[in-house]
Formats: sequence, C-alpha cells, structure tokens
Amino acid sequence: MTRCKAYWRMISDRFAKPLTWVAANPMKAVGLYLVAVSAFFLVFPAVDLWASGLFYSDESGFFARNEPFLRRFRHLGPHIVKIVAITSVVVLLAKLFLPARSPLMPLRAPVFLLTTLILGPGVLVNLILKNNWGRPRPVMVDVFGGDMPYQPVWLPTNWCDTNCSFVSGEASAGMWLVAAVFIAPIAWRLALLAFLLPLGLLLSLNRIAFGGHFLSDTLISWGLTLLVIFAVHRILYVQAPAWLRDTDLDEWFTRKGRILQVMMNRGGTRAAARMRRFVGMFGKHH
Repeated sequence: MTRCKAYWRMISDRFAKPLTWVAANPMKAVGLYLVAVSAFFLVFPAVDLWASGLFYSDESGFFARNEPFLRRFRHLGPHIVKIVAITSVVVLLAKLFLPARSPLMPLRAPVFLLTTLILGPGVLVNLILKNNWGRPRPVMVDVFGGDMPYQPVWLPTNWCDTNCSFVSGEASAGMWLVAAVFIAPIAWRLALLAFLLPLGLLLSLNRIAFGGHFLSDTLISWGLTLLVIFAVHRILYVQAPAWLRDTDLDEWFTRKGRILQVMMNRGGTRAAARMRRFVGMFGKHH
C-alpha cells in the first residue's frame, strides 16, 4: 500500500508542473496545441482519412447520416447556442430599456459571451476560414465517393467555393459553449464543464460521422475557438480597463438607456401631436 501511494504521488508530481504552467499560460498552451495538431496532420494526413473511414462504407456511404437520432442530435448544439446568444442580448436590452433597474446579471457576462461567439465561430471560423480555404469535405473527397482530392490542413485551394470543410463551424460552436464556464459562479463551474465539454465533443464527433468534417478540422477548430475565448477573457476579466468593468458598463448602459427614453418620449409626443392634428382635420371638414 505504501509503495502504491508513493507511485501515485510520483505520477501526480510529474504532471503537476506542466498542468500548473498550462493554467498560468492558457493562450500559450492553446497555441502550442494548435502548432502540434497542425504539424501532426501535415506529416500524417492519412490519419484524417482513417478517422473518417471509420464511419464510411462503400454500400451506404457515411451511414450515420441515415440515423434519425443522430440527425436530431446535430441540431441540439445550434439550439443551445441560439438560446445563450438570445439570453445575452435580452440581458443587455433589458438594461438599455429599463436603465433605472439593476441588470439581470453582471453585464460583462453577456458581453463576453456575445463577443466570443461573434469573433470565434462567427468571424474567424465561418467568415474567414470556411469561406476562403476551399478544403473539400469528406463527402466530396474521391476516397469516400466524391470527385475531389483530399487537401491538407492550412492549404488554401479552389476545390470548394464557400462553406467548406476547414475548419468545423459546429465543432467551434460546440467548444464555444464552454465559454459559459468562465462566467458561471465558482460553485457551478465543475458541473457545467462536466456537461458542456462532453456535449461539445459529441456534437463534433457527430459531424465527423456524417462526413461533414475531417478530424483535423475539428481539432483545429477547438483550438482556434479556445484561443479566442482566452483572449477575450483576458481583455474583459484579467486585464480589464476601468470602462470594461461591471460597474462602468452598468453606468454606460444606464446613461444610454436614459437618452433612449428621452428620445422615445419625444418621438411619442410628436407622434401624438401629429395624430391629433390628423384627427382634427376630419373634425373641421365635418
């Protein structure tokens, strides 16, 4: 028993230092992850074909696409993303239209969620990479019954015009859900991570099984999304300037909300006066 305890202590000590470094340098760690994953698939591209081939047969193609449950499960991720995004917008609008009331939550939280969603899955993944890199999806590749050659990661091509394989938008959205862990109460974070991280992984795996993305598309998409999340978190929480803190955001939305109320009241008064004049015209004519 003593020898067993000593062994596990040695193992924990061996991993403690790297894990401590990762926790202290998350952006550097994700950057190294991206370099390592990219280099691996550039050197061993056959792994991509092997991973997709696990879900493909010559008779039925990517057979997961014919499973009703998996097709419904695919839509779960986008629905959750929409709910989180709409909730964040509602929180900000509620403060804007009801400036005298306290916000429903600290305003940095919805700002953080919306910013990471727009910059990560929105701009970087879908707008820049998917629409410009031209990598064919697995279902388009000749190995899996298509008519295009396999293209390596990070190589811009003309084989696909828009909404292409590199990188995975749904994997990015699935990983983006983990951003909620960063702004959740500390007591909830572990449970939330235990739910959202496996959910994101399963949603990503589902896209590979459908022949929609290669394994490399998914792994690189995760890294890019996490990089955006860590960068925005650093700006908003770790090294936040005064005007980005919760109290200052609250004051800014309060000022803008009061200005909006004045404008709406003036607009309503003018509209009411015009309506009275319009109705009065009929009275005079009568």
